[in-house]
Amino acid sequence: VQLQASGGGLVQVGGSLRLSCAASKSTLDPYAITWFRQAPGKEREGISCINKDNYSIDYTDSAKGRFTISRDNAKNTVYLNMNSLKPEDTAVYYCAARLGFCAILPDSGKYDLWGPGTLVTVSS
Repeated sequence: VQLQASGGGLVQVGGSLRLSCAASKSTLDPYAITWFRQAPGKEREGISCINKDNYSIDYTDSAKGRFTISRDNAKNTVYLNMNSLKPEDTAVYYCAARLGFCAILPDSGKYDLWGPGTLVTVSS
């Protein structure tokens, strides 16, 4: 079972993107999903998480007010809508799955599933 983030690309400052996180050969229903990103030369940073029931959501300061996380369990997909993008949002974005409650944790070992990321480049 692996997660796959998609939807990245090149966008201008102030633009928007919607990232998707899907799982192959498995359902995401039991999992809380967290979005991370890693900019060149920087440590991985947690951005947002959503509980399996869609009722518990959290954002870090870098995402509040601009990013929105959501999930569609019927489509087995979690989304991250990103608005008002800035050059500092340039990074590879990853999603991770965790059995349990929504949590943005620095320890990658706390997550059960990871997958390849998707590159977001914000040009000025």
